[in-house]
Parts: sequence; C-alpha cells; structure tokens
Amino acid sequence: MDSNVLFVSPYVQDANSLAEMLDEGSTVVHASSLKDAVSRLRAANFGVVLTEAKLDDGNWLDLLELTRRLGTELVVTDAWADAQFWALAINMGAYDMLAQPFDGTEVRRVLASASSSARSAGVV
Repeated sequence: MDSNVLFVSPYVQDANSLAEMLDEGSTVVHASSLKDAVSRLRAANFGVVLTEAKLDDGNWLDLLELTRRLGTELVVTDAWADAQFWALAINMGAYDMLAQPFDGTEVRRVLASASSSARSAGVV
C-alpha cells in the first residue's frame, strides 16, 4: 500500500504503532483532534483517513462529509467496535471499521483496500 494515511487520534503512541504496521511507501500523518484533521485535509491529499470514533472535539461523523467531498475513504476505529456500530458506520458512508487493539494484518488489509478505492476514484 503506497498511500498517505491521516490518523486522527489523541494518542500519539497509537499513531507510532500504526506507522510500524504499514508497508514501506506508506506515510502516517497524525492529527490529534478534529480541528487538526480538518486543517490537514484541506492542506494535503490523503487516500485514507483513519479516525477514532470519539474525539475530544467531535466524532467520526464530523469528518464523514468532508472526506466524501474530497473523495477520501474514511475508516473508523474504536475499542468497543461491534457489529451494530460497524453496520451503522458502513450505512452512513464509512469505508470500514477497525477494532482496537490493532491487528497488523487486518490494518494492512483494510487500509490497502481503502487506498485502492481512493486511487480508483482519482484521489491519490
């Protein structure tokens, strides 16, 4: 997966762990808040946004419309991810959901698929 991933989370250590899981050629940019994420999305192209479901200044739904307009795929992550939340996220327009703690194989699979979808849409 060669892509820029914007990871929105207040947890820097999760961003570092995520970066270690991804293949060479992939870059993880960390945004610690919704406000920071919006600023970064307006300044650069990202194929995928991976966001915590809940943020101190908003939630994943606040990013959904912006990522749709930009043609960027949104993947939601949550420690309490269950089938009901996954279905809600998908039905609302998220690309997929990743449960925490992260499993490297699943992270690579989901983000590569989301990145491929963004590339075919002409985003990256």
